[in-house]
Amino acid sequence: MWSVLWAAVRSKAPYVTFPVAFVVGLVGYHLEWFLRGDPPPEAEEKSISEQREDRKLQEIAGKDLTKVVSLKDKLEFAPRAVLNRNRPEKS
Repeated sequence: MWSVLWAAVRSKAPYVTFPVAFVVGLVGYHLEWFLRGDPPPEAEEKSISEQREDRKLQEIAGKDLTKVVSLKDKLEFAPRAVLNRNRPEKS
């Protein structure tokens, strides 16, 4: 009789073990949540793009943005290394 009982338990073990493990885990999860209480709210971290925007805003906060160099005052519109690379007389 015991061999038949153990054979039945072995063949049906997954059907019995999973619901028991699920109930034990569920009870343990809620018990731990009840004992610890609500977790403290975490401070939201800013993304890298938000940090970059904040840094740029701080950099330009003290500057007067209305004073810009006139295009007439600029002598070159392109970097010197690109256009004058093969002209030794201008470098």
